Amino acid sequence: MAGGQVWTIGAILKWSEQYFGSHGAETPRLDAEVLLSHLLGEKRIYLYVHFDQPLTADELAKYKEMVKRRSAGEPVAYICGEKEFMGLTFKVTPAVLVPQPDTETLVEATIERLRGKKSPRIADICTGSGAIALALAHYLPETSVAATDISADAVSIAKENAEALELSERVQFFEGDLLAPLAGETFDAIVSNPPYIPGADIESLPREVRAEPRLALDGGADGLDFYRRLVGDSAALLNDGGFIAVECGDTQAGAIVEMAETGGFGKTEIVRDLADKERVVVLWKA
Repeated sequence: MAGGQVWTIGAILKWSEQYFGSHGAETPRLDAEVLLSHLLGEKRIYLYVHFDQPLTADELAKYKEMVKRRSAGEPVAYICGEKEFMGLTFKVTPAVLVPQPDTETLVEATIERLRGKKSPRIADICTGSGAIALALAHYLPETSVAATDISADAVSIAKENAEALELSERVQFFEGDLLAPLAGETFDAIVSNPPYIPGADIESLPREVRAEPRLALDGGADGLDFYRRLVGDSAALLNDGGFIAVECGDTQAGAIVEMAETGGFGKTEIVRDLADKERVVVLWKA
């Protein structure tokens, strides 16, 4: 970045797009726009309407630091400190996974199956930032949600998000291992986006994914460890007619359905995401 040059919004976007591309970013233009619009406190459309607006020295210095962090592999969401999911904004830090569009399939599938049910109770396991639990509470205003995570830092972030979204009265967060904090309770639905990456595959993931907490990624040797536990233990916590819905990797749905045969479940469903990949498995209590 040449010194003395007047850096307009258009010029800095063009430069950073090329720079991110040379450092292996999959979406260099989008990354540049998201970072700059966050810095300026404006929507991305603002950048196109103000292409010729010069950055101040302070803005340029802060943006250069953001570019440095992104080119080193830090996720854009961690740099901005937030991520949009299901139309809501969530605080995120390196203590939690960055909510992804694929996971909206899980939320939408759950909403569809609970719509019309009076005052449903939901459990969200491995809640992380609380994105799933809070999106469900937002779009199902009569529901109550209990959410768990083994990470104390994740639970703290989730509680902050609940307060920011004014959902603390209907969503409770518990620190603990999977279903353990919910013993003795029952629910109409149990949802989870558990760790499902095979441990040996983690080092081959993109740098920005490896920057996320390994605790939330590593699903054991075959990526299925947490599904075995969830499927094995969740039927006892489901009300009659209840279901468990889990997000999974592209090739894991079939194996999870097979687990249901001995887990106390009857009807099973596989829901595909917008890319037509098997993304969510729904298991109904027998």
